[in-house]
Amino acid sequence: MLFIFSGLIKANDPLGLSFKMQEFFEAWGLNNSFNDYTLALSLIMNVFEVLAGVAVIIGWRMKLFSWLLLLLIIFFTFLTGYALLSGKIKTCGCFGDCLPLTPLESFLKDLALLLLIIVLFVNRNRIVSSLASPAPQVLLFICVVAVSGLQWYVQKHLPVLDCLPYKPGKNIAEEMKVPAGALPDSLELTFKYRKNGKIIEFGQNDFPKDFDSTYEYIDRYDKLIRKGNATPKIVDFSLQTLSGNDTTSSVLSQDNYYVMLFVKDFSTFDEWHNKDLDDVLSALKNKNIPFFLVTGDKEKAAVAFANDPGVHILICDGTIIKTAARVNPTYFIMQQAYIKDKRSYADVDEIKEYLGKIANSK
Repeated sequence: MLFIFSGLIKANDPLGLSFKMQEFFEAWGLNNSFNDYTLALSLIMNVFEVLAGVAVIIGWRMKLFSWLLLLLIIFFTFLTGYALLSGKIKTCGCFGDCLPLTPLESFLKDLALLLLIIVLFVNRNRIVSSLASPAPQVLLFICVVAVSGLQWYVQKHLPVLDCLPYKPGKNIAEEMKVPAGALPDSLELTFKYRKNGKIIEFGQNDFPKDFDSTYEYIDRYDKLIRKGNATPKIVDFSLQTLSGNDTTSSVLSQDNYYVMLFVKDFSTFDEWHNKDLDDVLSALKNKNIPFFLVTGDKEKAAVAFANDPGVHILICDGTIIKTAARVNPTYFIMQQAYIKDKRSYADVDEIKEYLGKIANSK
């Protein structure tokens, strides 16, 4: 059940898992070699996790699946152990963004699963399927088709369950604040000196009793004593004009409705730059609602919309955009800093319908 749940929750947002894979590859210095394949690996892994979970429940071909499960959980335990011991990865992404676990929680969870899977592995020859052929094959085929279909859908229409801080109903400005009651990192000013050829470190309140001119200064730095939790859910969200001026506060503080189209890149330009966009722009113009195109590709945006005064181009970091908008591009209907609605470009009809409701309410 854990494998099925884990596979489904990540299948809801396969791009999120691919970004997590890129974090690991970057930590290992392999990002240039594997980044282009992380989405494919994510799609395959999510299907396999669900498939393996269902196969275990019905006891189908346990000699094969016990080996596959054992190898998979050893691999997961290595990843979570690395995240815990290295400190380079904040969360393992085991259950996606919907159920974030600390590295310690993830590692302990995988250790428990490893022990349970060893029990299955040792007894694999004693397990007989509860279903007669061809029922297991049909059931597993349905699982593969269903999970693959879910992943295709969310890549086109956004995740079914949005667990990110940019989901409808959230206030971006509030999510950028440190949570109430949060504890900041506890730091201590630490000095590094050389004494008789040895490197000595000590805090600002722990100077050696024999400290004198024989101590040769090397460096000083802030040493982390206790990790706090004073981290906003949204970090580094910033909007800039083409001239480089920060306009984040100005945009998010507008009282009236406005629409932002988050465009990570222009690889899908021909799919959304069409009559649907013209209809949206026309409706916004009639209602005097501003439209902002938010992108990290300044040059292409300036060229693509050079002759369209109704499109205000804003520049934002690409990492922020792919977190806020899993589909490229994604519409945000905003009022002040509140996200009133959020839709993929493939669901532009829902955007038009929402804009129509705004007009009716007036």
